[in-house]
Amino acid sequence: MNNLIKIYLRILQETEVKSFRYLYSDVDWNERCIAIIGAKGVGKTTMMLQHIKATFEDKNKALYVSLDNSWFANHTIFELADEFYMNGGTHLFLDEIHHYPNWATQIKNIYDSFLKLKVIFTGSSLLQIYKSTADLSRRVVYEKLEGLSFREFLKFEKVGDFPVFSLKEIVENHQNIALQITENIKIMPLFKKYLKIGYYMFYKEGLKKYDIKLQEAVNNVIDIDIPAIENIEFESRHKLKKLLAILAKLVPYTPNITDLSKAIGSNRNNTVKYLSLLANAKLLNLVSYKNKTIGDLTKPDKVLLNNTNLSYLFGENANIGSARETFFVNQLSSVADVVLAKQGDFMIDNYTFEVGGKKKSFDQIKDIPNSFVVADDIEIGYKNKIPLWMFGLLY
Repeated sequence: MNNLIKIYLRILQETEVKSFRYLYSDVDWNERCIAIIGAKGVGKTTMMLQHIKATFEDKNKALYVSLDNSWFANHTIFELADEFYMNGGTHLFLDEIHHYPNWATQIKNIYDSFLKLKVIFTGSSLLQIYKSTADLSRRVVYEKLEGLSFREFLKFEKVGDFPVFSLKEIVENHQNIALQITENIKIMPLFKKYLKIGYYMFYKEGLKKYDIKLQEAVNNVIDIDIPAIENIEFESRHKLKKLLAILAKLVPYTPNITDLSKAIGSNRNNTVKYLSLLANAKLLNLVSYKNKTIGDLTKPDKVLLNNTNLSYLFGENANIGSARETFFVNQLSSVADVVLAKQGDFMIDNYTFEVGGKKKSFDQIKDIPNSFVVADDIEIGYKNKIPLWMFGLLY
């Protein structure tokens, strides 16, 4: 355990506490057991370490460990908690919990055995499927961390720390908000940069190897994270990668499950399950029409990549129409339910949106109440035409 403590103190020393993700202030850190779930690379680890560094005067009261450490080959999480608690520890931070088999049972036993010990753990976004498990449902508070919004990207780029705006505020007051934000900055070059490299926190480590790190993150999700939660063989992992590569060239795509199944050498049920896995792993976004229940074996009506950085990863000249829809759905789905519209592209609450370039007309939605054109390549909108970039101010 001494080696784990050395690693913890070294990593803590290297952690900066200048800029915090949006979720940090929303978490009730006094809860006894907190799960921070999200895609690989969005900053879950950093957020835990920042909390320790900014909060604990006595760093020995806290301990951060990553569950992929070889120490856990011969020890259990419960053993760690027991020794840490016996030596006066009060807050145990466990990273990448899904790397440990039967982690849910271990967390339950720790929760029930050490009443004054607080446990905070991170895990893949796939862990959302565990929210309803009987063992943990009453014990764990789940917090979901998304990738960087465009608003946060502007903050980390030191362009400006702009407030969060609700969808209602953007729809009703977009022109005034845009005028204030763009008064002293050129927003479009920053937006185009964000679309290519701004969604994952590791962009701050340097842009030269960003594509390599993003590809590694995708491979880790499919090769490590998904198998840690779903019992799938190597062949299935290969099919997941093949499916993702095929979809990256087709999106936005109305899925033909028969064609996709043939292309990856799978049956229908498995292909639909693979789509669901890739969506839960935050590599895809699946969208359907209103009142349609999406389950593991339900075909979605439209498939998009999860975020625009993935669009550019799979092709230097990403389809701009696809990138626009991908950005819109990615940012909106973090705060609301996005469904396909019968007329127009998407519906959120009672609003209908048509997404396109700056010359996009109202022809498809002209007779629909509460309908708006979401236009790329414009800084400031007019009446019911709203700049696309503004939907990156929602969180």
